[in-house]
Amino acid sequence: MDIETYRNYCIGKKGVTEELPFGPDNLVFKVMGKMFALAALDEVPLRVNLKCAPERALELREQHEENILPGYHMNKKHWNTLVMDGRIGKKLIFELTDHSYDLVFAGLTGKQKKKLRNLE
Repeated sequence: MDIETYRNYCIGKKGVTEELPFGPDNLVFKVMGKMFALAALDEVPLRVNLKCAPERALELREQHEENILPGYHMNKKHWNTLVMDGRIGKKLIFELTDHSYDLVFAGLTGKQKKKLRNLE
């Protein structure tokens, strides 16, 4: 998957912003100011870090051991790195992106959740 396809998917989600807080090579997607995805723009193939439930993260790493790795420079219990070289299907990539977004949403305060739900 290319960065434009992935970027368009992420910014199409409610309340998402994009930033380059770690320099020009790492595009970060946030919901209500909280990171749910980080794309390494200088990596070929594209690599994306996503938050994941710990037990699911382990299962995914076992099923896709060459393409889903412990999160690079992240808490390896809660983050995975996806290597997008074509061996992980678009459907799974988007499902895992949604899962990451949902985990971050679940951790928001009630006030933040309400604000996000009221966004157009």
